[in-house]
Amino acid sequence: MQFSYTQDQQDIRAKVREFALTKMEPTSEERDEFERFDRDIFDSIGELGWSGIPWSQRFGGGGSDFLTYAMVIEELSRVCASTGVMLSVHTSLASWAIHTYGTDAQKQTYLFPMAQGKKLGAYCLTESESGSDAGAMRTTATKEGDAYVLNGSKLFVTNGGEAEVYIVFAVSDAQNKQKGTTAFIVEKGMEGLIFGTKENKLGIRSSTTMELRFEDCRVPADNRLGPEGEGFRIAMRSLDGGRIGIAAQATGIGQGALDALVAYQEQYGVRRSELFDASFSEMASHIEGARLLTYQAAWRKSKGLSYGKQAAIAKLFASDMAVKVCLRAVQLCGVWGCLKESKVERYLRDAKVTQIYEGTNEIQRIVISRLLLSETT
Repeated sequence: MQFSYTQDQQDIRAKVREFALTKMEPTSEERDEFERFDRDIFDSIGELGWSGIPWSQRFGGGGSDFLTYAMVIEELSRVCASTGVMLSVHTSLASWAIHTYGTDAQKQTYLFPMAQGKKLGAYCLTESESGSDAGAMRTTATKEGDAYVLNGSKLFVTNGGEAEVYIVFAVSDAQNKQKGTTAFIVEKGMEGLIFGTKENKLGIRSSTTMELRFEDCRVPADNRLGPEGEGFRIAMRSLDGGRIGIAAQATGIGQGALDALVAYQEQYGVRRSELFDASFSEMASHIEGARLLTYQAAWRKSKGLSYGKQAAIAKLFASDMAVKVCLRAVQLCGVWGCLKESKVERYLRDAKVTQIYEGTNEIQRIVISRLLLSETT
């Protein structure tokens, strides 16, 4: 792994930074306050070629790699974590599943417009009784002729209601749920797909999170993603890559909080002290550590190397880092840190969920331990 970036990567990072500050920053507080999803931001990301960075140009993508993609997520999240997770789910989970397991017809129909930013993607796995235990899902898929009929519900769907393409997992063989789970591509507008409650959240408030219900939702057999019974494997592999996106998001949140702390010091003429310098240095060191772990996982994925362990480590470290750094930033800003105008209170609220989704950090510790043990046996 080389610790230098190509000129293209440096140029993209600079462009994303400029875009985030000019297009996203002016409305970030208002969107957070009123939970307003701004589709125009995603449309602009698509027009700039960032909604399909790692996919080949054949399928409308940028023909780049996952390291560049992680940089983009980090820079977006440095200003607005809601935008970061919106793009992360769209790319790491929804688009990746179609890119990896989809047929050529599915890629042309769905991946191409998703890579170009014409369609937004979402990922539907969690249920009321199957959060960390995905094998306990109850949504069913019954084969009827040339279609599957889906019944059940999914919770906490990022981009829910706004997305046009949903990757949905359902039990097609109740006798063996893990090996009897199948993945489907469900389109917005299909009869029987019902959008339920929009969640009122602590953080990432301008990212929509919604319940989806399936009531005799008839999905063409051509929309089955991968072989029947391979859904659980697809879901777990998707989450491996998704953790890189969340690690990048968490790294961006930590950097954003540090940026806000520096701005506070400059705006109010706060006199530097040994305490401030020590805290600032420690925060910066932890952010850089998270960045390197995240980039390592993204680089390995780009090179076709195993990355599950590295992604879990990066997600665990970066999310814990983001919460610690944001807490410290609030503390160092004093009362101002508790005010909306400080930004650090929003970064703290946004940071917390990175320890929970894409597999809680308790689950990450189990994943990492099992992978480490498997390497020694």
